[in-house]
Parts: sequence; structure tokens; C-alpha cells
Amino acid sequence: MALVETHLDSGVLTVTLADEENRNALSSTLVGELVTALDAADADPAVRVVVLTNSGRVFCAGADLAERSSDGRPKAKVDAADLFSRFGRSPKVYVGRIAGHCVAGGMGLAAAMDLSVAIDNAKFGFTEVRRGLAPAMISVLCLPRMRPADAAEAMLLGNRMTGADAARMGLVNRAVPADELDDVVDGFVADLLAGGSDALAATKQLLLRVPGMPIEEAFAWTADLSAELFGTDEAREGMRAFLEKRPPDWAG
Repeated sequence: MALVETHLDSGVLTVTLADEENRNALSSTLVGELVTALDAADADPAVRVVVLTNSGRVFCAGADLAERSSDGRPKAKVDAADLFSRFGRSPKVYVGRIAGHCVAGGMGLAAAMDLSVAIDNAKFGFTEVRRGLAPAMISVLCLPRMRPADAAEAMLLGNRMTGADAARMGLVNRAVPADELDDVVDGFVADLLAGGSDALAATKQLLLRVPGMPIEEAFAWTADLSAELFGTDEAREGMRAFLEKRPPDWAG
């Protein structure tokens, strides 16, 4: 049976981690299937937003420790680092619907999302130090979202936290009761579908690149990007729709 399931409906691709027996750990098989789903989403113009979620009580338990080779390196051809970096490179917007516990490498998967909503009583945690490890690769994704004091406490102590704590630390956008999860995710998706696909992809690049740029370089690059966007068919349609007081064609 597939460990990753996909369903496309009205421009929204739902990708579900479905290895409940293994707590959706990042095994070589699950990672391979997930990367295949991401590649298909990037290549399909019918996909405008991707929602990543889980079946079962665990969103992701992190690395599949039983599968690691004796030298500690993953056996998979596509490892977690390759997986995590794909979300930022993708022109699609990813929304995490985190309907279960999320620890260790799962924290990196949650932090890799563009937007994310978790159930407030889900357990989160950087538990690596209690396994004689460190939250190494996922720190690349998590540290930019966190205050240094929060990061030190969470990563050094290795304690569990709630989804509400994860939201307070910036690791997810929202933490809500389980019965409100779908409404909040659906609201995010509806707002994203109101934006143009090229505009969303460009905005993802702003969020990724501008914070690390020297200010003069940032102004030069964003000026070029703005000029490029103003010349697109999407922008012309968006401006016409605004002046004509109607929805743009992509929001139809």
C-alpha cells in the first residue's frame, strides 16, 4: 500500500502521509513517495496549492531510526535534507495541516511549510538529544523561525511541547482545537486561491531571499522582480479585474 496518498480537487492537491504503523517516520520509502508527489505537483499547472497532512495520530515522528545504516547515514537515495529543501524551491504554496504529534525530524517537515496549522494539543518536540543526537538538518529550517532563547530551551532540554507552544515559538502559524482545524486550513487555502500563481511563487522567493540580502542588493533585485511581474499576463488580468470590480480569472 502507498505510504503517501494524493487527491486533487479544484486546484488543491492534498498529500497525506499514510504510514500509520510507522508513525509516518521518514523512511526511505515514504521520503521517496513524498518526493515523487512533490515533483508531480510542481509539474502540474492544475495544482495551485498543496496541503500536506497525515492520517493517524502522528503527523511525523522524524527519521526512521531502525532504517539507518551503521555509520548513521540514511540508505535512501533521496534523504531528508533533499526533501526539506524542495518546499522552498517549489513555486507552489504548501500548507501544513498538522493533525497529530510532530517530533524530531517531523518538526523540520512542519517548519518547511509556507503556512501551517496544528491541533493545539498535539505534542511537538526536539527530542534528538535524548537519543544521543542533535536536531542538525532541521535547525536550518527551524532556527530562522524562533527566538534564540526559545530555540536553546527547546533543543537543549528536549522536552515535549504543545501545538500552542509551537505556534508561540513561530514553528507553526496557528494552533487550534481539532474541531476547528479544517475550517482554518480551508480559510488559508481560499485566500491563497484568490492570489495569482505567479504572484504567489514570486512572493515565496521574496520571503526566502530578501532577509539574507544586503539592503542595496535587495532593492535592486526586488525592483527587477517587480518590473518583471508588471509585464505578465497574470498581472494585467489582475489589474483589469480590480478596475472592473470583478474577480480575476484565476479566482473564478
